[in-house]
Amino acid sequence: MKTQKNPFRAMALTSAIVSQLAGGPLAGAFLGKWLDEQFTTHPLFMITGILLGVGAGTYGTIRLVREYTGEH
Repeated sequence: MKTQKNPFRAMALTSAIVSQLAGGPLAGAFLGKWLDEQFTTHPLFMITGILLGVGAGTYGTIRLVREYTGEH
């Protein structure tokens, strides 16, 4: 007997992936821009924040997908 997949679980996974991949760089950019304004180091911290955000979003997405698929 074939088990049915829940489409809402797939939609939740997709929205979590999108939010991590988009939210990390956005948060890094905003925080970096704020730090650049505080230390007058335009665009150093913003670029660093974006790169760190991309890395954090990618890492979080990999962990999320591994947990979803059962691979640890």
